[in-house]
Amino acid sequence: AFDEYGQPFIILREQDKQKRLRGRDAHKANILAARAVANILRSSLGPRGMDKILVSPDGDVTVTNDGATILQKMDVTHEIGKLLVELSKSQDDEIGDGTTGVVVMAGALLEEAEKLLDKGIHPIRISQGFEDACQVAVDHLEKIADTVPWTEEKLDALYETASTTLGSKIISRFQQQMSKIAVDAVLSVADLKRKDVNFELIKMEGKVGGRLEDTVLVKGVVLDKEMSHSQMPKEIKNAKIAILTCPFEPPKPKTKHTLDINSAQAYRELYQREQKYFKDMVKMCKDSGATLVLCQWGFDDEANHLLLQNNLPAVRWVGGVEIELIAIATGARIVPRFEDLASAKLGTGSIREVSFGTTNDKMLFIEDCPLSKTVTVLVRGGNQMIVDEAKRALHDAMCVTRNLIKDNRIVYGGGAAELACSLKISEYANSVSGIEQYAVRGFADALEQIPIALAENSGLQPIPTLAEVRKAQIEQKCSHLGVDCKQKGTLDMKSQKVFETLIGKQQQLLLATQLVRMILKIDDVIQPNDKF
Repeated sequence: AFDEYGQPFIILREQDKQKRLRGRDAHKANILAARAVANILRSSLGPRGMDKILVSPDGDVTVTNDGATILQKMDVTHEIGKLLVELSKSQDDEIGDGTTGVVVMAGALLEEAEKLLDKGIHPIRISQGFEDACQVAVDHLEKIADTVPWTEEKLDALYETASTTLGSKIISRFQQQMSKIAVDAVLSVADLKRKDVNFELIKMEGKVGGRLEDTVLVKGVVLDKEMSHSQMPKEIKNAKIAILTCPFEPPKPKTKHTLDINSAQAYRELYQREQKYFKDMVKMCKDSGATLVLCQWGFDDEANHLLLQNNLPAVRWVGGVEIELIAIATGARIVPRFEDLASAKLGTGSIREVSFGTTNDKMLFIEDCPLSKTVTVLVRGGNQMIVDEAKRALHDAMCVTRNLIKDNRIVYGGGAAELACSLKISEYANSVSGIEQYAVRGFADALEQIPIALAENSGLQPIPTLAEVRKAQIEQKCSHLGVDCKQKGTLDMKSQKVFETLIGKQQQLLLATQLVRMILKIDDVIQPNDKF
């Protein structure tokens, strides 16, 4: 910058070491970065979407087509790219599904915004047009939404919606089984009066080995532990369970100390004193009526031997989260000191030890709990990558089921909802006067990118497929006609039972539009030179 006499003066510290983009250049750079990220996810959209393989610096391999997971593992460094990562995370946190679609939608809107900027339209006018069009789309979705009645006896609608979510995942071969597991898990912990689901009561446990179809829902808690001694009973019916957070060992002084043993008699006295500690602990457990002890801490072979002698089965090194879930399920109280043990603080349930394969791997199943609001999904798979991806897929299906319990309105997938909104917005654009009309039409064109991407990923010709579906929707005035991704011979998504929750689809449009408006409002970027 220069003053009135033509002398330069400094506005920014070390401005010669910084790179600055202004106006159109800043918009172009930001849109290019965001579209680059969005295009990575485009091929992962839909039931025929491709998977991505991501390798971390430590060599950990992740294979997934979940949008939020891909962006989270990609380690995006560009600031605008990071906004898209946060966009998919917001969709994942709020809805749990549609993380790929929301990023593809944002990329399509930015592509249209770039065309409008090239025409010389001001970014604020574009933002306003997009906002108006988004509101029209959200309102239209409410009009075309169907309500799916479901009761605890008739759960078909929940199963079908969860099945649609699993259609694009690696576990789609077992859609029916997995959707049933997801829905049953959610209903086990759901408070249907308040329409609320506490996901903390659903535990996901993975075990490598076996097949995907061996995945089961356990009404209780599964521990990746075994009995502390191999000769302890492997199955206990109606066990009285004591949950301890204190160690099964003699107390240790908190200060540094030394103990000199200078005779055999002194050693025997020390040994007897230590034995007394152990025996008192075991006696307190037995006196309370406990028939099984779960300990958060470990204990040595001496304590283990004494527990076996006194017919008191025990499990050691139980994690804090598992202890809380077991306490909720069995009705037990967590006991911090042996002196506090009492029969009123014991829980009830049946426990059995299950072996897997030939590797001598064992797990404990705690079932038949009086307060069986806690459930565990035990996921099996040939390798860790499949187990992890199956966990993510089941989590998405559970989130969709929760959304349907909160609001049982649905729209139809296969790009049907987007195309219906696109037609409605195009009709609305005719009534808009002023420069915003271009932006409203641009929003309608962006919505068509979703069915185009679905057709591309399904191996269909995108333009003829889109034209066919659009023609069918206009002629039949039917909003549930979409892209036949699975080639079942019909465009009717209602008969194909391809559902998405209304709140999930609305959230996609709102979040994508908000992000695009934010990017369009940035017209000045100042960065250190080494970032370019």
